[in-house]
Amino acid sequence: MNANESSSRAAVDWREVERRMEAARAAVERVWAPAPEESKRILKARARALARQPEQAEAAGEYLEVVEFVLAYENYAVETRYVREVYPLENLTPLPSTPAFVLGVVNLRGEILSVLDLKKFFELPERGLTDLNKVIVLESGGMLFGILADAVVGVRHVAAAGIQPSLPTLTGVREAYLKGVSAERTVILDAGKLLADEKIIVRERVEG
Repeated sequence: MNANESSSRAAVDWREVERRMEAARAAVERVWAPAPEESKRILKARARALARQPEQAEAAGEYLEVVEFVLAYENYAVETRYVREVYPLENLTPLPSTPAFVLGVVNLRGEILSVLDLKKFFELPERGLTDLNKVIVLESGGMLFGILADAVVGVRHVAAAGIQPSLPTLTGVREAYLKGVSAERTVILDAGKLLADEKIIVRERVEG
């Protein structure tokens, strides 16, 4: 070993090398392990993003807002965009010379409204009238009538992706007015078809 090589090796400052390695290690740890305050900020941002996801999905049309109700021990629903209001069945006046599914008319704040019994229209099992009966007022394109519900469950959102076209048990008249069946087996009726059906419109009229 010559003198030049000895002086070159002696010139290496191992303490400085160790200090730099320690500084580099600390920098890496800061990247992969943020400070507690930073961790809280990241978690809050993630929570806000997750909270926005259902709203964004609904805005994108991935959810249907429906009024769910009971008919003959089964759950049915119609989209809220067709529902004007829901009110108790009161002061019903039967009409002569009308089909069986036309239950009668009610005076709704000065407006005469026909009430249809979908159980009879769909040929479902009958149930007697009770205090739980409600009238769901449907409206679209100038057409307006009420449908009788055995009880109203409430308003909820149904994931569009979970709606299936039909069930083997849904046949006949009901299938013609079917929009789909939810994952919870709620039958979603196409209120637009009901309101536009000429058979219902014609049959509602009473000849003078």
